[in-house]
Amino acid sequence: MTNLSDLYNDYGQSPWIDNIRRDWLNDGTLTKFVSEGVRGLTSNPSIFAKALATSSAYDALIASSSDTNPEELFETLAVEDVRDACDVLARVHQSSLVDFASGSRRYLDGFVSLEVSPRLARDTEGTIAAAKRLADRVGRDNLFIKIPATKEGLAAIRAVLGAGISVNVTLIFSLERYDEVITAWTLGLKDAYNAGHEVGSIASVASFFVSRVDVAVDALLPEGDPRRGTTANAQVAAAYVLFNQRVSGEDVTTLLSQGAQIQRPLWASTSTKNPTYDDLLYVNSIVANETVNTMPDGTLADVLDHANFSASNLLSKEKCHETADLLKNLEPDVSLKDVTDQLEIEGVDAFAKSYEELLATVSSKMRGAH
Repeated sequence: MTNLSDLYNDYGQSPWIDNIRRDWLNDGTLTKFVSEGVRGLTSNPSIFAKALATSSAYDALIASSSDTNPEELFETLAVEDVRDACDVLARVHQSSLVDFASGSRRYLDGFVSLEVSPRLARDTEGTIAAAKRLADRVGRDNLFIKIPATKEGLAAIRAVLGAGISVNVTLIFSLERYDEVITAWTLGLKDAYNAGHEVGSIASVASFFVSRVDVAVDALLPEGDPRRGTTANAQVAAAYVLFNQRVSGEDVTTLLSQGAQIQRPLWASTSTKNPTYDDLLYVNSIVANETVNTMPDGTLADVLDHANFSASNLLSKEKCHETADLLKNLEPDVSLKDVTDQLEIEGVDAFAKSYEELLATVSSKMRGAH
C-alpha cells in the first residue's frame, strides 16, 4: 500500500494524474501509477501539445494515418490515447461500481478525461455536438468529456449530462461560477432522469483551479504580505463549504434518492508555482472526503515521498470555515471577482493557444511523414 491508497481509503480523496502520453501507455508507466494508487487521469490541450512535441511515440501513428486534416488527425490520436487509458483504469472503475452499489461511496471513480476543442469554448451547440461525437468515438463507460465552465459552457454541460454522458467541468476559478456549475449539473441530471437514462451511470466532477489564484493575487499584494499564498486554499475551503451545502439541499437529495452519483469537486492546477512555497501546499492543505486532486507527475512523486494529509484545512468543519474566512481579508486591496474573471479569460486563451501549437506540431509531423 502507498500513501496514495491511504489518501483514498482513509480520507476519501481520489488522487488522479494530470498527464497523458502515448509512451506511458506503451511501456506500462500508467499501469504502474495505477498500481501505486492513482485512480483517474485528466488531459487537456496543453498536456497533449507537450506530449506530441516532446515524444516520437506518435510518429508511426501519424505516418500510417489516412487523415489529411491536422485537427481530425489529432482527434484520432487523442481518442486512441484516452481509450487505452480508460482500459488501464477499468479495474479501478469496476471496483468503484461495487462500492457505489453497496452505498459505501456516493460516486464512481477510475475516469479518464478528454476535452472538447478549445475553439468551442464560447460555442454552446458546437460543444454539445463535439461532446456526443467524442463520447461515441471513445466508447468507454469510464470516460469524462471535459467542458469549460464558461457562460456558454454551462448550457452545454446541462445538455451533455442530460444526454447521459459523464462530464468533467473544467476551468472553474470562482465560487460564483462553481455554484452555477452545480446548478447546471442538477438540471442536467434531472433532464437525464426524465428522459429515462440510468442516472447512476452518469458521473461528474467540477474542476476548481487552485494555484493560479495565488499567482494572480500575490502579484497584487506587497512583498512579505502575510496574505500571500493563502487565497487559493481559502477559496478551496469556501468551495468545499458550498459543496456540502448544495449536496444536502433538496434538489440534490432528490437526485440521490433516484440513484444518482454526487458531483465531486476536483482540485486542479495543484502543483506549486512559487518555489518559495511548500511543494505540497496545494495537496496537504486541501485533503477532504468526496473530492479529487489531479496532480502532474512531479507533484505525485512528491506526495509518494513526503505527504502529510493530516495537515489538511478541510478535515474539520471549524478549520474549513476558518480557512474560508481568510477571503474576507483581501478587500479593498484585491477584488477576487476581478482576479477570477481574468483567470477564466486567460485559462480559455491558454488552452486555445496550446491547441493551435498542437495542431501546428501535428501538421509538421504529417509533412515529415510523407
